[in-house]
Amino acid sequence: MADDISPDLEELRNLEKLSKEKASSSAPLHHTPIPVATTKVPYSPTQTYSTLPSFSWEQDNDKVKIHLSLKGVQQEKMEKNINPNSIEFKFHDVQGKNYQFAIPKLSKDIVPVQIKVKVKPTRVIVHLVKALKGKWQDLHYKEDKLKPNLINEKDPMAGIMDLMNNMYKDGDEELKKAIAKAWTDARSK
Repeated sequence: MADDISPDLEELRNLEKLSKEKASSSAPLHHTPIPVATTKVPYSPTQTYSTLPSFSWEQDNDKVKIHLSLKGVQQEKMEKNINPNSIEFKFHDVQGKNYQFAIPKLSKDIVPVQIKVKVKPTRVIVHLVKALKGKWQDLHYKEDKLKPNLINEKDPMAGIMDLMNNMYKDGDEELKKAIAKAWTDARSK
């Protein structure tokens, strides 16, 4: 067996010698570049969010419950920003998309530390605790346009004019025509 190993060792030594000779020769070695496929992932400092298409809400004197229709939300991929007068929820990677639900100014104040969020298979339920008991007319804050401007308190006509201006801005074409006619008639008399 010792004879069988020695020819193999000798052959290895010869190969080693040849490779050293080639390396030291003056002929330049040409390397063929190997193409490498690279893909660039675009950097986006901000993520895009779709606004939730539908929600519903209910209330009693103490609490408001908001039902967000969204399937596949994961609790750990939810982000929330709660203040006494605003709420914002961001849902990341829900069936490949990001969603957002926000009310920048609530109708009335809430108690942020008492908020509860339940994630169900097809929806998210948000429990808000009202800072003051009572019924809300809406979730969103709405300026009372029927209230006259406090600046014009000295002049009662100014308050009526503000009311008429607000009605004109928010009214349909028929209401605008009626207000314009009343305005013209009042000025001509």
